[in-house]
Amino acid sequence: MRKITAGLFISLDGVVEAPDQWHFPYFNDEMGAAVGAMLGTADTVLFGRKTYDSFAGAWPEREAAGGEDAGFAKTLGDARKIVASSRKLEFIWRNSEQLEGDLVDAVTALKNEPGGDIALSGSISVVRQLLAAGLLDELHLLVHPLAVRKGMRLFDEGETAVPLRLISSEAFRTGVLHLVYAPAGPTGDGTYDDAKGNLPQADE
Repeated sequence: MRKITAGLFISLDGVVEAPDQWHFPYFNDEMGAAVGAMLGTADTVLFGRKTYDSFAGAWPEREAAGGEDAGFAKTLGDARKIVASSRKLEFIWRNSEQLEGDLVDAVTALKNEPGGDIALSGSISVVRQLLAAGLLDELHLLVHPLAVRKGMRLFDEGETAVPLRLISSEAFRTGVLHLVYAPAGPTGDGTYDDAKGNLPQADE
């Protein structure tokens, strides 16, 4: 079964919307390596329409320009790109196609196909739905030391908690934290009485 990994830029107050307006001052070689490792090892990239439009509006030109990021741009161009959208789309970026049918059903089928890793970058609504359906294997959060204070948060209001298990953590020189989570089982019920045995004890 193929592994599905999502990566998101996120602020301390949970904002994931429009990272192009606040995250670039924190982008360095460490973050570039983290993003490159996640997207560069996938042979399929899954997008929501808005994120796809952003990528398609930038990366083909960067590949053609032949600059220092042309290699990464070519990797993205060569990857299979699948876009989830409720409206019919037309594509000019090579290897792009539209996801057919229900998102959860289609991604379940995609995950069971032979092939390499599947990556997501941004695409908040898709990430939320895959998390809720138990289809996301890893969630990479690049937590910026900044409170944006406006915009869409990663998690919206809901009745059901989303427990996660920390796999790894790394602090970059900029203060950004690279946190990698996997889905976790239910946390169960807990009370203050259960927790208080772990509180610091006063010296006798």
